[in-house]
Amino acid sequence: MKKTTLSLGIIFYCGQLLFAQEEPMKFEGLAQGTTYHITYFDKQERDFQPEVEQILADFDKSVSTYLPSSIISRINRDEKNVVVDKYFTTCFNKAKEVWKNTEGAFDPTVYPIVNLWGWGPGKKQKVEKKIVDSILQFVGFEKIELKGNTVVKKDPRVGLDFNAFAQGYSVDVVSEFLNSKGISQYIVEIGGEVYAKGKKPNGDNWSIGIEKPIDNKDSLNPPTAIVKLENMAVSTSGNNRRYTIIDGVKYAHHIDPKTGYPTNNNLLSASVFAKDCITTDANATGLLVMGLEKTKKFLEVHKELQAFLIYSDEKGNLKIWQTPGLEKILSNVDE
Repeated sequence: MKKTTLSLGIIFYCGQLLFAQEEPMKFEGLAQGTTYHITYFDKQERDFQPEVEQILADFDKSVSTYLPSSIISRINRDEKNVVVDKYFTTCFNKAKEVWKNTEGAFDPTVYPIVNLWGWGPGKKQKVEKKIVDSILQFVGFEKIELKGNTVVKKDPRVGLDFNAFAQGYSVDVVSEFLNSKGISQYIVEIGGEVYAKGKKPNGDNWSIGIEKPIDNKDSLNPPTAIVKLENMAVSTSGNNRRYTIIDGVKYAHHIDPKTGYPTNNNLLSASVFAKDCITTDANATGLLVMGLEKTKKFLEVHKELQAFLIYSDEKGNLKIWQTPGLEKILSNVDE
């Protein structure tokens, strides 16, 4: 999973409760190299933390590249006869869908390039064009497919990295668990990816903040917008958390699969809203790679997605663009 202890672009608010309102159940912890926070209302006052932590541990055993024994790690080592599970299959199929929709801007086979730049579990190497070009020969989602419950590669060097969106999917998995327990009012946040169901007992929606994309590896930035969520997921992808400085030049961690180099455009942050978090998380990454103008055209076609974009103009000032569907649930705190 993503190795960060900070939520990526989302500020999580539990909110203050009215005195007469039902008290929520809350727990938080560490998982997938990051933090998680879960709040829900349950008249039986059940504590689901042990079960949720087991779910997240099992999830890592499937799709965490940081766990050598995981299914994805074994596939990346080109082990034979690796049988995939539901978690892996769901991630693979969603990745294929978003890869096609974004025309390759989102591509999980950038795994060896991610390692080269030092943003994966592998050892960071010196980045040289000849090395990047050689690795690009086995990058491309068309070089790998899922047949039944096994993965087939056209080149054994092809690797997969679901970290750009698996965290979002883990939010969906935990949400599905809460649904199975009859919980209908909750918010789940893992590493900044969020899904909120229902409303609070007093009728309020769940509130989250979207951070300003200011370079900051160590703490939360102030919010640029507040969003009221109900039966909706949101994920933010930005370049202000994970980046590296090489010879005085900042390189963001989002890799353009076509070049093998970090993206270089004026789109700083993309917050995507949809019905599930695996969709928002994967598309947020793809949008950041595409850049502002391509993203606008993409969103004209994909009406199932809403987005809040922060970009820099020619003078370096922060600017905002958002889809019309967010007008009723989002307020800009800078206005």
